[in-house]
Parts: sequence; C-alpha cells; structure tokens
Amino acid sequence: MDTPFAITLGVGSSLANRTGAWRVERPEYVSLTAPCAHACPAHENPQDWLYKAEDGSYEEAWRALVVANPFPAVMGRVCYHPCQTACNRGKLDEAVGINAVERFLGDLAIEEGWALPAPQASSGRRVLVVGSGPAGLSAAYHLRRLGHDVTVRDGSKTPGGMMRYGIPAYRLPRAVLDAEIARIETTGVKIEMQTTVASVVDAMAEGFDAVFLAVGAQIGKRAYVPAGEAARVLDAVTLLHGVADGETPMLGRRVVVYGGGNTAVDAARTARRLGATESVIVYRRTRDRMPAHDSEVTEALEEGVTFRWLSTIAHVDAGHLMVERMELDETGFPQPTGEFEDLEADSLVLALGQETDLSLLDGIPDLEFVDGVVQIDDRFMTGHPGVFAGGDVVPADRTVTVGIGHGSRAADSIHTYLAQLDGAAAVAVDQVEAPIAEYEGLNTWYFADAPHAVRPRLEAARRASGFDEVVQSLDPATALYEARRCMSCGNCFECDNCYGVCPDNAVIKLGVGEGFRFDYDYCKGCGICATECPAGAIRMVPEPTTAI
Repeated sequence: MDTPFAITLGVGSSLANRTGAWRVERPEYVSLTAPCAHACPAHENPQDWLYKAEDGSYEEAWRALVVANPFPAVMGRVCYHPCQTACNRGKLDEAVGINAVERFLGDLAIEEGWALPAPQASSGRRVLVVGSGPAGLSAAYHLRRLGHDVTVRDGSKTPGGMMRYGIPAYRLPRAVLDAEIARIETTGVKIEMQTTVASVVDAMAEGFDAVFLAVGAQIGKRAYVPAGEAARVLDAVTLLHGVADGETPMLGRRVVVYGGGNTAVDAARTARRLGATESVIVYRRTRDRMPAHDSEVTEALEEGVTFRWLSTIAHVDAGHLMVERMELDETGFPQPTGEFEDLEADSLVLALGQETDLSLLDGIPDLEFVDGVVQIDDRFMTGHPGVFAGGDVVPADRTVTVGIGHGSRAADSIHTYLAQLDGAAAVAVDQVEAPIAEYEGLNTWYFADAPHAVRPRLEAARRASGFDEVVQSLDPATALYEARRCMSCGNCFECDNCYGVCPDNAVIKLGVGEGFRFDYDYCKGCGICATECPAGAIRMVPEPTTAI
C-alpha cells in the first residue's frame, strides 16, 4: 500500500528519527549569577548554601557559607541584607529570609562546635593585620586559610573592633561575637590585643612581608555646637565604647541625640536602657531622608525613643538646649527658619559620623589621602608596595558586611602579591561575572505563594530594662521552610521538569548532583524545556551553521 502523503517518518522506533536535523535553535543549560549573590558586599553566594540547607544538610550549608565569611552568626544579626532587597522572590510574594537562615546556621555551628577548615601548608610568609574589626579578622582568616602566618594587632582590650564597641549587645550578644572570633584563632591566627601599632614603617621592619590596614573609624566626628560651660556634651562613639567596656555613663533622665545615622539610633536606644526616661533624636531632615535603616528606627520608636524631624541644635546649656526648626529647599537641603524652641535635656550626645586615625601611616611614601581616607587600587593595595587597606579606612560604605568583603578580597590580593615575591609570574585574573538572573526569565507558576517567616522579637516593654537580644533566631523547622523558598534563580536544581516535558526524550540525566545534558541528535529545538524551566536555567540560542 502506498504511504499517505503526510507521513514522512518511519513507523518504527522514534530513535530512528533523528529529529535534531529539524532544529533552527537549540537549548543550552546556563549558570547565571543570582541577584542575591551579586548584591552581597561580603561576596557570599546565598543560593549555594540555601540549596544545601533545603534538605537539612546544615553543616554542609555552613561550610559552604564560611568559604566567604567566617562570621555567619554575626552577619545574621547586623547585616542589613541587600541580598534580600535584590531577591527575585520579592516580586512574587516576599524576599527569601536569607539573613535569618544565615543566623540560624551560624548559631547552630556555635552550638555544635563545628570547626573552620584547616589552613593550607605554610607558605613561610608573614602578614601583619592592623585592627581586629570585621575587615581585619576577615582578612586574617582568609590569609591563614591560604597558609600564611598572620598576626593581628589592636590597641583595644578585646578583639572585635566596631562589632564590639559600636554595636550594642541587644543587637549582637558578646558571647556570639566571642565564639566566632575564638574559632578564627583556632586556625592559627595570632591576635595581640592592647598592642598599638604606632608606625607601619616600624612594624614592617619586624620582618612582615605585607601589612593590611583595617583600623576602623572609631573617633567621633566633632561639630561646633555653641555650649555653656556647664553643658554635658559627649559623642556617641565614646558612649557606646564605654558601655561595651562595662561603664555606666551619667546621662541623666533626659537625653538628646544629635544625628541621623545608625549610630545615633543605637545611642538613643542605649540611653533608654541606661535609665533615661526621655530619649530624643534631633535630625535636620525628614525620616525618609534619614541614613539610619528603617527597621532600626521602627524598633527605636517601639522602645519609646522620640524624634524631632527638621530640627537642628542652635545652643546647649546645663539642663536644656535650643532647637531651630528647619525646612527643606527645592534641592532637599535643610535651611534655617529662624524659629526656635527650648528643649529640656540633661545631656547631648553627638552622633555626626566617625573618623579614622591614620597617624600610623606617617613616614610611608607614595600614599594618597582624600577626605580622611587612604586611596587604594582595585587590588586593595595603597601606593606603597606591600601595604594594603580595607574597611573604614578606604572610600566605601562603613558596614560590617562591607568590611568582611574587603577582608576576603584583600586577602586574595595579598596572597597573589606574596606569590610574586616568591617568583610567581603576575597573572591577570579577570573576575567576569555571569549575567544576572532576571525575574522575567523565571517560570514562577511552579512556585506557590509562601510568605517569608518572621523572626520573633522581644516585647518592647521588656527591652528598655536591659541589653537582652531583641531579634530572636528561627527554629529548625522554620529555617528549613525559609531555605526552601529560594527559587534557585538562573541555576538548575534538578527538578526534572525538562526531563519530563521533552517530547523527544532528548534530555539525558547525568546523575544526582550532576545535572543534565541535551542529546542534540534528537532535540528538535521546540523550546518547551526552556519555557517550563522554573529557574530560568535553560536558554534557546541559534543553531550553529556550518560554512559551505
């Protein structure tokens, strides 16, 4: 019988019909940069460790996390999580609680006694880190992992830098900070406290092959405020440092804090805990222009801190101060109005920013300073060979997260510099980031609505009576739920969708954890796999053509 005109294929096994010849475009698996990873100043890849935490493999997840950051329990408390602002899930329902899961893993590691990875074989090279804050300790950790002999020196009594002396205990309990610092010490990092480095030149003469400067910004910036002789005026940095050292400053019942940053909010909340019945923040702009993070402002309001927006301090004297009302001009800059008001106050706390003491760099040639910070190149090296810098002493945002990221990146650069001293050729490594996985590339139909878990908080009525931690941790079940909300943007998580929907059986499984490959003999380029991929990890590209 003649074959009907419309039938062009044999009726036997479909394997005989190599439909790949029909194709004008082909699918490819891609590995894109998750927006959370792109946004993280500490250079973590949250998607990686969230994936490991999804089945309860918490130690494996923690070990993936500390490849970049040795302070997960700290960061899970004090980081303002730009990763969550960037999270694609925020466009579907609510961003994944990355910060909450990081804290859970960090706390669990302390509880279980998990140890950081052992360092590589000794390189024979010595590095001095000046400053035991987030940038300094991060650099020390990464340099030690790479096999270098690392010494950290700091003039304070206890390590931690502004993590200890700038962040109150109700946000970062000292036991948590101490545990994560002690774990770094067990890797072989030597921490020498109450050892001020007065001169980097003299320190390098001791035989160090490189120096990393991370002294932080621990000097309160002064501003001229007309004051009577009996006025009590102090700066917020000194106040917070003293409280961290166990001192109880005499602030009185009515405390006014002048400033609008996170330090101002911390000082006002600390004053409440020290017994102030009135704690007022005076700020010359409006709340929406305040540099302090909104969550901190909200918690301060819950605790009874009040705010005087569009106000500046004109004069301070014993028991009271004079406030002038401001108004914003067309550019948003505050202008005086000439309207004054008297405000009762026993003390005034200035929180107008911090500065860095860079006198230890005196005598080092080729350094450049701009606006009170030292200039560095893209490798974190200053103008003097072997002297690197990061954290608050360089132009950057002054946060714990940024400092930790600076430490890790500087450590890589110092490692390369030391290798060159040993004769290794200079290798230019271009860190080319894969394209960012966009929300529009996901198939969100596969993700059910699942609002993020809310971390419990200490009741506001209990906060002002002490320094107990305000924000609590997730429990294991809730941490598991939150980790599973990750949509694995731009990267295959082996859901088997492509394998199941392919009409040509052209998707080949490679084994658990190995992903898939396409059999292009049979893939006809229909694109169903790309359309149905939840994570947007498959793209269609034109079929390569062969020149005739």
